Amino acid sequence: MAKRKQKKSKNGSGGPGIAAISIGAAAIAAGAAVIGYAAMRLREPGNAEHEAPDLALDQPHPGPEDRAPEAFRPDPTAPVPASEREGLRPATGPAPTLVEGRTEPAYET
Repeated sequence: MAKRKQKKSKNGSGGPGIAAISIGAAAIAAGAAVIGYAAMRLREPGNAEHEAPDLALDQPHPGPEDRAPEAFRPDPTAPVPASEREGLRPATGPAPTLVEGRTEPAYET
């Protein structure tokens, strides 16, 4: 009987093909995802907020007749610096629109 020659892979190494490596990588990734999901589900959920005991419902809250301490009240007679005057100027003129030229109502066109 004649011996048959074994076909070599195209990459010339004779090792596993790209498909086998891809399947192995996908299996490793799927295993890591399952382990990560399980670890996430087992972890106790934390609270990102801090406690604010002064805002608790059982604490007294200031009413409308209570005022802030004198040191925290703004001075209404204080002069306004020139750098802040533009920010305190009232808005006058037409309201801005999202689209240029769309200031008239649709039923008037």
